[in-house]
Amino acid sequence: MVETRRTMRLLACSVACMAMVSLSACGGRSDTISTPRPQPSPSPSPSPSPSPSPSPSPSPSPTPVPTNFNTTEFRTSDGPGFHSAVTAWQQGATGRNVVIAVADSGLDTANAEFAGRVHPASTDIAGNRSVVPEDDHGTNVALVAAAARDGSGILGMAYEATVMGLRIDSPGTCGTDTPEDPSLGCAFTDPTIAAAINYAVDNGAQVINLSLGGSRGSQDVIDAVARAAAAGIVVVVAAGNDGDSTGRGIDPDRPDPFAQSLRDAGGDAVIIVGSVDENGTLSTFSNRALDYEDGFIAARGEVICCVYLGSQIYIDDEGFLYLFSGTSFAAPQVAGAAALLKQAFPNLTGQDIVNILLDSARDAGAAGTDPVYGRGILDVAQAFAPQGRTGLAGSTAALPLGDVIAVGSPAMGDALSAGQGALDAVLLDGYRRAYRYDLASGLRSGAQQQRLQGAVGATHRNVSLGGERMSLAFSIADNGRAGGLAVPQPLRLDAEDAEKARVLAGRVAMRLDPDRQLAIGFNQTGEGLAAGLQSRDRPAFMIANGGAGDAGTLRQSDIAFAFRQRMGDWGITASAESGTMYAGDIQQLRTDLSGDRQREGSRSFAIAADRDFGVFDLSIGASVTDEDRTVLGARLHDALSQGGARSTFVDADAGWDFAPGWRLGGSYRRGWTAAEAGGLVLGSDIVSDGWSFDVAREGVLASGDRVGFRIAQPLRVRSGGLTLELPVGYDYDVEVVTYGERALSLTPTGQEIMAELGWHGAIFGGNGGAALFYRREPGHFAGHADDRGVAVRWSKDF
Repeated sequence: MVETRRTMRLLACSVACMAMVSLSACGGRSDTISTPRPQPSPSPSPSPSPSPSPSPSPSPSPTPVPTNFNTTEFRTSDGPGFHSAVTAWQQGATGRNVVIAVADSGLDTANAEFAGRVHPASTDIAGNRSVVPEDDHGTNVALVAAAARDGSGILGMAYEATVMGLRIDSPGTCGTDTPEDPSLGCAFTDPTIAAAINYAVDNGAQVINLSLGGSRGSQDVIDAVARAAAAGIVVVVAAGNDGDSTGRGIDPDRPDPFAQSLRDAGGDAVIIVGSVDENGTLSTFSNRALDYEDGFIAARGEVICCVYLGSQIYIDDEGFLYLFSGTSFAAPQVAGAAALLKQAFPNLTGQDIVNILLDSARDAGAAGTDPVYGRGILDVAQAFAPQGRTGLAGSTAALPLGDVIAVGSPAMGDALSAGQGALDAVLLDGYRRAYRYDLASGLRSGAQQQRLQGAVGATHRNVSLGGERMSLAFSIADNGRAGGLAVPQPLRLDAEDAEKARVLAGRVAMRLDPDRQLAIGFNQTGEGLAAGLQSRDRPAFMIANGGAGDAGTLRQSDIAFAFRQRMGDWGITASAESGTMYAGDIQQLRTDLSGDRQREGSRSFAIAADRDFGVFDLSIGASVTDEDRTVLGARLHDALSQGGARSTFVDADAGWDFAPGWRLGGSYRRGWTAAEAGGLVLGSDIVSDGWSFDVAREGVLASGDRVGFRIAQPLRVRSGGLTLELPVGYDYDVEVVTYGERALSLTPTGQEIMAELGWHGAIFGGNGGAALFYRREPGHFAGHADDRGVAVRWSKDF
């Protein structure tokens, strides 16, 4: 068999002064570069940063206590800081128990940087020598990948990984070197390289680093790489150091032929690594990515600290230390990153890891994938961030990061934004990597109800007609008169005028006989129709609504009916409605949720009994409201639940005409809401209530007018919330999810109390009203500024 000999060119002939650091890099060719290098500056250890939405970045599970990595050892190292490895370290990924096979010129097993982490299978593949090398290339490669975090020297990318040193230099080709006179090349044969790859596969390596190059690999090498790829092993290969070798029959725009052949053989399990300097610019010596852009990534490989003598960084008698450069030292940066991913996410295959590293690379050069930098520059922090479709473990529903998890309703006030604490759950990304994700970051309380706008902000006309047996009433939007004409014209509506005259609400009421009445309404609630049939004497207020009948949600009735039957002294009224429930604030929902998630169906049925006792009157009732996709008006993400809820309410309303023209009244509502069990919702225990007290006087300023004062609490969740069964653990070995119960409180910390002093009566040929109002903790939001003001309204019916 003809042996192909390969030569590694070390770019490591660099000299640096301890005080004013200067260096020169020289390779197998005669070109020399000299440039000042500043001392590494302190940089704080980064920590996971928040995502674009209002949510924090998820982290691999479990998450240890973050550690300070801003040390001299860290700042001396070229690679971990540049590639944001601290993010992975703080999440517990250090490469522990992951085996990196370094097939190279050998490994200095006595170096304390590898203490306790030299794999027992480390050996000389090419002969019967010790694995301890004659030169330091293989040791330097291993240091970049896995130097220990021991407070001295440098710090490797995967500082707790196990190193399998595989010596593959042909005997007698490297020679003995010293830091001052390093060996510039070693020879390797294809059979030895293939044997080393197969040996690494057979002895449990999960990452193989090949910092060597030359002509295309033989069939033995190709078969060995294909076998490693099939075994789920990541193969990292240097791109080559021929970037400035133009005019010598070498193509610098493409990776080294050896690297090309490995990528061709191993596909997505092989990643080619070029070199960049400390500014992220591709090194002049580095081969580029042309034709292999999709499998090419760049990493720090220029002026890397430092050459060791024994277990310490070597400093010569004149105070100089030695740096090295080359794609040989960019490759182990990526090999170390691959080891971090393998430890953190043991389910990943070699292809998965390579694709993650490529997809998460920091863009460089031309936008997107380009023929120089390929996919970009290694970014460990982004590699550890979720990629692809994300969702809660065990759920088939997608949960994109930053999605709104739940939007509250008016009755819940600030419950979903105050005092929830963490709602940690396990989220899986497109590679089925498990992350801890705080669902509380996606909770949104509904915006406060703008009661003043609802009281006086609408522009509409009320139109009614009818007699003793039947009446019709409509509210019509009035945004202008057709043509601006003052003289009545025949009704000829084009599309624009029809929109201006759209019916906002309508009601038809009929007296079937003296004891029976029927009402049908459009955009009218069933309770409102029932109150109209009861003809109860309730004072009207603009801001402070009564406690009975307050739904505590944002809803709109599409169609409703009510039927009333007199039975002796009692009146029995049944009502029903079908309509739409809006979760939270409408404008917020248009921003946070899309499409059909803005509106959900609801239906309700109520029955009430009323009776007069002379100067006393009483009404009591019960109602049931079914919601298709909301829970007392709150909307949950599909990943939590796709069910609705049923709320049961009891109401009491009483009045006392304690003196001529005077009335004292009060109302109370108590509700119980049961969420539909399903998805991640196990159950609920939601109790709500609302109340009001008022006093009114008729005929104060004129006959028929009324002055009243009311104090009220809108419907508010009094206690309880949802019990969720969240994924809290994930076993990679069997892909089994562990669940735990978590409480989602829907009880607000704030409590709105409204007070209103109002007047209503005839004035200026129409109906007028004025109110002085005050709201403490409006919307049930604790700490929110009080809402106070004056409202004036005038209308005319025709």
